[in-house]
Amino acid sequence: MSGDTHPGNEAGVEPRMLLQKGYSVGNPVTDAHKDNNEKVPYAHRMALISDEYFELAKSSCDGEYMNPDPINIRCLYALRLVDEVKLNYNIVISSVFNYAPVVLARNQAQCTSHINEQHILEPKCKLISSRPIFSRSRQLFLEDDSVDLISLSKQEKPWCRHYNYVPSYVWANSETVQEALQIRQGTITDWKRFNRSLSYEEDVESVFTYHQLLNEKSIQALAYSGDHDMVMLYMGTLKWICDLNLTLDEDWRSWTVDGQVARVQVIQL
Repeated sequence: MSGDTHPGNEAGVEPRMLLQKGYSVGNPVTDAHKDNNEKVPYAHRMALISDEYFELAKSSCDGEYMNPDPINIRCLYALRLVDEVKLNYNIVISSVFNYAPVVLARNQAQCTSHINEQHILEPKCKLISSRPIFSRSRQLFLEDDSVDLISLSKQEKPWCRHYNYVPSYVWANSETVQEALQIRQGTITDWKRFNRSLSYEEDVESVFTYHQLLNEKSIQALAYSGDHDMVMLYMGTLKWICDLNLTLDEDWRSWTVDGQVARVQVIQL
């Protein structure tokens, strides 16, 4: 989807992109800054950090958690209490500014360092780099740098979500399956869930303007996001939706499935 979609359709450019009524986006990566800057407020809202840690970060960083001022020592210290790594900065206190290094006490470990960001309530499992090797008589998983995969031989409690993905390699690399999917023989020798060998330059920081364009064309959107996902934060999604300045049609409420509360929703026009 790009900014040229609708002008191209209107000009009769082929092939047409059939986006006439609406589209849906799930856990949508939209704006690098808006998405990631909500990690500290999210960690507080989900009780992963204390009120004191959050208030210290809030008062010290002036709402900028993703790219903090490198000479704002109070802010850097506050953010390090939350998480040193995942907030996209390195704490380096240079002697140029005549500041002493920030050192945390043992009881002040980074609060979210050991959280499973994909689902904060699930175990954070240790991954190994491995690659499935298939033969007619057996299936082996040998160490390799091409694919991140849980070692089947080392599965231990607790259960890890990644275990569910292991059979996909067996399925997708099956000649019978590839034939059924009409994949040309020889084009896929080793299927991967994530092909990390593709080389590209990431130069788009935000796609917010595309949502604006589609909204101006009266194209409806369904945006959904999980509230236990710390990679693609629902708070970031709410932020850019609010920035669209839509009219509130239905306020925050729960919706049910078979009489049980499933999620909460807000409808805006």
